[in-house]
Amino acid sequence: MVKKLQKLAAKKTAPAANLLDSQLAQSVKESAQQIWLAGMGAFAKAQAEGGKVFETLVKEGVSLQRKTQGLAEERISAVTGKMTAMADGMSNKAGAHWDKLETIFEERVAKALNKMGVPSRKDIDALIKRIDELSAKVGGKPAVKTAVKAAPKRKVAAKPTAKAPARRAARKAP
Repeated sequence: MVKKLQKLAAKKTAPAANLLDSQLAQSVKESAQQIWLAGMGAFAKAQAEGGKVFETLVKEGVSLQRKTQGLAEERISAVTGKMTAMADGMSNKAGAHWDKLETIFEERVAKALNKMGVPSRKDIDALIKRIDELSAKVGGKPAVKTAVKAAPKRKVAAKPTAKAPARRAARKAP
C-alpha cells in the first residue's frame, strides 16, 4: 500500500504532493494504530487463555513423559535380559574351560606321580582285588577297601628281617 502511494506522489505535482504526503502519513498512522491494537488483543487473549494453555501443555508433557518412561523401561529390561544371557553364557564357557583345565592338571599330576613310582588309585584297586582273590583261595578274610582309604599316610620304618643280618655278614666277609 505504501508503494502505491509513493508512485502516486511521484506522478502528481508539488501542491498535490503535499496532499499525498498527508494521506501517506494518515495511512501509516492508521496501520500503526491497527498493529498496536492487534498486539494489545493478542496480549489480552494470552492473559485470559494463558492459564488454560499452560494447563494443557502440562498435561501433554505428563503424557509424553509417561510414554518415554515406559519405552525406556522396556528397553532397559530388554538390555538387562540380553546382558544376563551373555553373562550366563560366559559363565558356562568359563566353567567348561575350568573343568578342562582341571582335567589336564589332574592327568599331568597323575603322570608325574606315576613316573616317580607312586601307584595310582587304579593300581591300588587292582592290588586289593588280587589280595581278595588270594585271600579267598587261602581261606582268609577279604581285604577291606575302607581300611586302605582310612589308613593315614605315614612312612613306616623297614623292620629288620632274618635275612638282613645274613646280608650284613656276607658284606663283611671277604
